[in-house]
Parts: sequence; C-alpha cells; structure tokens
Amino acid sequence: MKTIKVLGPGCARCKATVANAEAAIKELGIEAQIIKIEDMAKIMEYDVMQTPAVVIDEVVKTKGKVVSTEEFKALLTA
Repeated sequence: MKTIKVLGPGCARCKATVANAEAAIKELGIEAQIIKIEDMAKIMEYDVMQTPAVVIDEVVKTKGKVVSTEEFKALLTA
C-alpha cells in the first residue's frame, strides 16, 4: 500500500491536492493512505519551502503546486 503525504498549512490549494489524491486512488482502484501534515516543523523535515508538497512513500515528488488527479495517477503508477 502506498503512503501519500500532503504537506501544507491547510489552505485551499492543500485541500485541492488532497481531493485530487483521493480521486486518483479511487480511479486507479488501489489502496493508499493519505496523510495531511500541517505542522511546519514536520514539513521542514522534508526540506520543503513551498506548499503544497506531495510525498509518496517518503520521496518528495512535487513542491509548490496543486497536483492534478491525472498527475497523481502518473506518480502512483510510475
């Protein structure tokens, strides 16, 4: 099972990223866990300065942009 972490303060862009991750998981029919991290100290542990950021299986995949459902599907199947 994949673990997806969305790093950000809980802004609208962060919420959109979480929604797109949920949609991608549903469309792919895979099992994945989505974890929202809003604590800035924890976000800094990933060396992220721009949010939202996406971490899949402990690898930072994107920083500073809303990831679309299609982009999530590509990241999850790569």
